[in-house]
Amino acid sequence: MNRMQTTSRTETGTVVGLLPDKKIRRPAAGTLATPYNPQTFLAKVGHGKTTLQAPKERLIFSQGDAADAVFYVQAGRVKLTVLSRQGKEAVVGILDHGSFFGEGCLVGQLVRMATATALDASTIVRIEKAAMIRVLHDESSFSALFMAYLLSRNVRIQADLVDHLFNSAEKRLARILLLLAHYGKEGKPEPVIPKISQARLADIVGTTRRASVHF
Repeated sequence: MNRMQTTSRTETGTVVGLLPDKKIRRPAAGTLATPYNPQTFLAKVGHGKTTLQAPKERLIFSQGDAADAVFYVQAGRVKLTVLSRQGKEAVVGILDHGSFFGEGCLVGQLVRMATATALDASTIVRIEKAAMIRVLHDESSFSALFMAYLLSRNVRIQADLVDHLFNSAEKRLARILLLLAHYGKEGKPEPVIPKISQARLADIVGTTRRASVHF
């Protein structure tokens, strides 16, 4: 695969949940974060960010690449996969717009633990590690939001693990389809689930394509 081409003149995972991350939205009363506009945050980053236009299936970074930036999905969706030493690939995350990924570099991760690929035509903002750290230090409102985002994703990962360990493949598939339709999130569920192949769904569920077709 070819890597993405940048569209700006300035100038680059972590293994995350098995299911799509929640979008960044206005937090409820009593939560850690305050009302937040992603565009305001991106404007405050200033130097150190690059907007990338990624067509479907375009590689963003590969497992083992240097981890030197954080990414933000401004539009579209991103798939995270991990390849084992035996050559087996597993889908470990599907990220909606409003999601961050690659943030492991902020805590000393030197190389990417996963491969990130555009699932659809996507707009990705690449934020250099130093720029991200600067904004986290200087902007308390964003720091609170980012912490709340990471905590909510940690809860999602735990729920995904429990789902994968104890639920049948049929129930796991049903949960994935509901999440792909944004069921249970703020706003209205999508009337049509975004296009995703049966093979890819089977990878996320942890079963075979033939088995998923019969559910």
